[in-house]
Amino acid sequence: FDIKVLCERPTQTAEDLPEVFGLPGKIGDSAGALAGQVGTAGDPIARQTEQVLAKVDRLLEEAGSSRNHMLQAVIWLADMADFEAMNAVWDAWVPEGQAPARACGEAKLARPDFLVEVIVIATVDPSKPMGEGGNY
Repeated sequence: FDIKVLCERPTQTAEDLPEVFGLPGKIGDSAGALAGQVGTAGDPIARQTEQVLAKVDRLLEEAGSSRNHMLQAVIWLADMADFEAMNAVWDAWVPEGQAPARACGEAKLARPDFLVEVIVIATVDPSKPMGEGGNY
């Protein structure tokens, strides 16, 4: 597989992150990977999870995919005590019967006020052209 994923170190301001942290890349001809997506630093876990999943929706759509075509998700929490609140948002977002393989663990994230990060692999439209740097 030829894996092309752009993921730069996050900048000091959360406003910069959506544009530089976690753009989609292509794996072979039919799968795409989204690098780690984060929400607004300092927001509560449920709100950060909603923000992350909204980004995932937008990026998958740009790649010719959707949450219905996810193959795998990896979720990192800054504190596993937040699992229940994150999982309630996740369960409401994932289409019934379409849940991908998923792993969830605790990790020190890029900034202490990030509480959740989500990485997704999904099938994509192979006819979708790729932009500069291997990104959609």
